[in-house]
Amino acid sequence: MRWLVGWSSIAASFGTVGAVDAGGEGRTVQPVGSQLLWGDPDPLWAVGDWRPDEIRVINVATPEGAPTARLAVLGCCGATDEQLRVGLLSARGGAMRHLTAWPGSYTAVVQIGRRITVAGDLAGARPVFHTPWANGTAYATAALPLADLIEAQLDIGHLAALLACPETPEALGDGTPYVGVKRVPPGHALILREGSREITGYEAVASLAVAAPQADPVHAVEGVRDALVEAVRARLTAPRHAPETLPPDPGPVPGMGPAERRAARGAPVPGIGADLSGGSASATLALLASGLPGLPGTLLGHGTGAGERLLAVTFNDLTTRGHEDELERARAIAANPRLHHVVVAAGEEALPYAALDSGPLTDEPAPSLVVSERHRRRLAAGSADHFVGHGARQVLDAHPARLADLLMDRRRRHILRPVAALTKAEGASAHSLFVPLTLYRAARRLARTSYRTGLEAAADRLPDANRYAPDLGTPADASLAALAWSRPGPAARWLTGEALAEVAVRLQEAAIRPTSVQRPGEARARAALARSAADHRILEQAAEVRSQRLHAPFLDNQVVRAARGLPESLRVQPGARAAILRRVLGGAGIHDLPPGWGTPSQATSAVATRTGLRAALPELMALFDAPLLADAGLVEARVVRKALRAASEGEPLPLDGLADLASTELWLRRLLARRGTCWTGTAAPRQRAVAGGVVPSGRSLQP
Repeated sequence: MRWLVGWSSIAASFGTVGAVDAGGEGRTVQPVGSQLLWGDPDPLWAVGDWRPDEIRVINVATPEGAPTARLAVLGCCGATDEQLRVGLLSARGGAMRHLTAWPGSYTAVVQIGRRITVAGDLAGARPVFHTPWANGTAYATAALPLADLIEAQLDIGHLAALLACPETPEALGDGTPYVGVKRVPPGHALILREGSREITGYEAVASLAVAAPQADPVHAVEGVRDALVEAVRARLTAPRHAPETLPPDPGPVPGMGPAERRAARGAPVPGIGADLSGGSASATLALLASGLPGLPGTLLGHGTGAGERLLAVTFNDLTTRGHEDELERARAIAANPRLHHVVVAAGEEALPYAALDSGPLTDEPAPSLVVSERHRRRLAAGSADHFVGHGARQVLDAHPARLADLLMDRRRRHILRPVAALTKAEGASAHSLFVPLTLYRAARRLARTSYRTGLEAAADRLPDANRYAPDLGTPADASLAALAWSRPGPAARWLTGEALAEVAVRLQEAAIRPTSVQRPGEARARAALARSAADHRILEQAAEVRSQRLHAPFLDNQVVRAARGLPESLRVQPGARAAILRRVLGGAGIHDLPPGWGTPSQATSAVATRTGLRAALPELMALFDAPLLADAGLVEARVVRKALRAASEGEPLPLDGLADLASTELWLRRLLARRGTCWTGTAAPRQRAVAGGVVPSGRSLQP
């Protein structure tokens, strides 16, 4: 786990807390295992196993008496040192947006005198957190260290909102699972001036009164292509890193090759690699990384390096059937001579819910905790720098609520094709005849519903969410349910009435709070992207392989920004994501794609989830025998156990909701079993996060 942390004080120094002694030899409080980037009065540290090239600090010489100007960029950033200097000089005038426009995925911290600016990303994969501390403000890219710093307790209300409305920012607000630790929203920056804090957005907000000019689809797709190519190029031009020294190879093992033995020891392969699932997102990144032209020092200007082949990893789940077409597409793509194909076969040991008793503590709970072992086995066979296609669906696809945006702009003809596709997916039935009219009415109703009215209606319906039927119908039914300003999450049906009522109060308060309202489709799409990016961040921590870096270019700022320039009429067309990525590959000179490329592949994941739930049912029943969620008043243990047993027997229940409950309970247990703290020093906090926490039932949550 890697993070940065710093603070801003009111006075020139905190005095005894955070002060440097005369010789500069130590501090009274500092993060464990930290690397100081700059010192008092407003210090900044990098904590964790950062690579040397992932930490870049630029200082600009200033005239005598002028305030200090310096910039720290942590992560993979494709900007040159000269570009960073120019950006720092521009930031002295207050400009921020250009600090987020360089290729790559990174966090930028600018200090101009006593003013500190920390820019978050657009998707939410690199968030920024802050909390009041010692007459000032502390900030970090992880919430747990700040919770340790202030000895925070658990925020049970936030956990309830995370389970009831995970894709509703109004319910979550700027909170975290820790009381007192706040989150900077995606697309915003945290500005600190001698301890005071300000949160400001750096992206323009579209007007609701005037329709945005219709973007040219050709130029918009070209923008996505250029941004995605630059995002991949930023990773390829970065210095290569070999895995750290691990236990020696035990020698030949029957049935295991060198790659399998290396994966068993927990060491990734040196070089560049990528997922290759047969889907459009991962295949696009693998093909771009293996054949991107114009890289310096490569053979004939092609490939990832002179004589180097990109390692393409395909996961083969032996416990399920129905993904043979994906494997065949992956093998056809891997026939490229610049790819080295590795198939990772796994059985029950890699199913969802496997190895729940192992795994590290993550910063926050997320559904990816129950599938971390599945991903860890695949990633262990990957490379030191590994591309994944996470976020492509949320960045490029159209949320069903965008149909309402088209109606607001009086572009009714553009909804014909998506409605026709949903009608076709419904199948030949009497019900399918009414799908077009039903969808049109729902989209029109959402377009005519104001932000405040929509949230108030959602708050009124939320206390009855546990009475609703599960949302497991056809694609048309799922689209109808998504045509709303807010909707309950899949786990809401198992929450207690008290928990749902508390979340409903949050929605009612948000409805009357002044805010910059977006169009319903755009707002829902951004919320879904933030949810996906947060899950990816936790997956990086839960399935972390030593000496490996995961790269998700679709979540980079410049890719997200370019994708937002796509016209909604193009987004809502059936197969839009595959068509966009096909044109991206075509612009990079890659045209030969296997038949069926871009076909959606979500059917087998539900089968694997149900199979894993059935295999891990005894462990799950023990997990919810006396759950901490029940002690907090969020669920009833008996109800959850009944749902787990029914789902394992094949009853149609929302499996995503059960995964949310299991991952949250698992995270709580790991948090309370934790030992140690993130801070050291004579004035360091004596207790760690959630110290002395007590849930409503009276059971102590103290670790």
